[in-house]
Amino acid sequence: MPAAISRGRVSASAVAAVFAAGAALFLAVESQRGMLALLLAAGALVVAIRRLKGLRPFLQAASEHEETGALAGVAFTLLLCVLFRDDHFTVFLIGRVLLATLACLGLHLQFGSAGVANFAGAAFFGVGGYTAAILSAHSPIPHIVAVALGGAVSSLIGSLLLLPLLRTRGHYAALITIAFGLLFRTFAEVNDSLGGPQGLKLQGFQLFGWQFNEELAIGPFHGSFYINYVIAAVALLAIAFALVRGLDRSWLGLALDAVRLDETAAAAFGLEIARWKIVAFTLGNFLIGTAGALSAFMVGFIAPNNFTFAESLTFVSIVLLGGIGNAWGVALAAFIVVVLPEKLQILQEYRFLLFAALVIVVLRYRPQGLVPRPLRRYFRGLA
Repeated sequence: MPAAISRGRVSASAVAAVFAAGAALFLAVESQRGMLALLLAAGALVVAIRRLKGLRPFLQAASEHEETGALAGVAFTLLLCVLFRDDHFTVFLIGRVLLATLACLGLHLQFGSAGVANFAGAAFFGVGGYTAAILSAHSPIPHIVAVALGGAVSSLIGSLLLLPLLRTRGHYAALITIAFGLLFRTFAEVNDSLGGPQGLKLQGFQLFGWQFNEELAIGPFHGSFYINYVIAAVALLAIAFALVRGLDRSWLGLALDAVRLDETAAAAFGLEIARWKIVAFTLGNFLIGTAGALSAFMVGFIAPNNFTFAESLTFVSIVLLGGIGNAWGVALAAFIVVVLPEKLQILQEYRFLLFAALVIVVLRYRPQGLVPRPLRRYFRGLA
């Protein structure tokens, strides 16, 4: 048994190392041809993994030790920051990937766990950002509290949609969230207290005297100030990931799954459908709003044009591409969707077309996503 555990931990660390090495290559390559070559190599690697059955026990052992894989992932993310410490844009991209993953974990709770449609992810992201901007500019509240309040206000605003959402299903519920997203952007554009179309500027994030907008310096080590935000994003993402995986493995996650699969059957067995949808929608919006608040501090500026319906579709495409119901898939898809358009400049003007095509292809040929939903595991080794 100890040998099996040790082998599983090594496998989980090895998988994290492979993904970190691939991420480093994608971030380091600048030429368009080099990026296309990497994409072809990645596709060939995926095909090889699917065909080589001998790798399946290795991957299974890795999946049974998620905690080790998560710790290795944190370590390799910080290592990437060290490797690209002088490259502001690359470290900024890493931060964007982490915050997109955090926001999409909120959609994971809504879509993947309870089956609640939310096509206003960018709007709730913006609610958190605007809350942080206003609190940091007009109150002495510590910035870390402003980030938490950004998530809380996002959940509170989302509660306004609960009544219509609970009375509708399917595409009707989706239309309600789409309408909210459009209303939010219009409200932000015409409201002068929110900066109107010009938006608002934010001062740098501060935490107990730690100035995030100053160059990180630890002894002889010097690096981009964006590393400060990456560290904060890693901490928030670790907490969120522990929360999501804990819910998935608990009886709460089982109740949410029952609601997602068949509301009528769940109600027949005594589950209160409304209660569980409220739990999923509220917790999901809290994570989205928290990510939006920290993102506003990192960018230093917030405007209505950042929270269009197209941005909401980007969040949805990340969840669908990664695999509905799989938190690990969200992280992989967030990296692809955020980094790929930045590295392939030809895609900049067509990135939303690419995301739409990806969603269509995934729904048609691989509806379970890149990383399918795993079997529910309550105890290690038992699924």
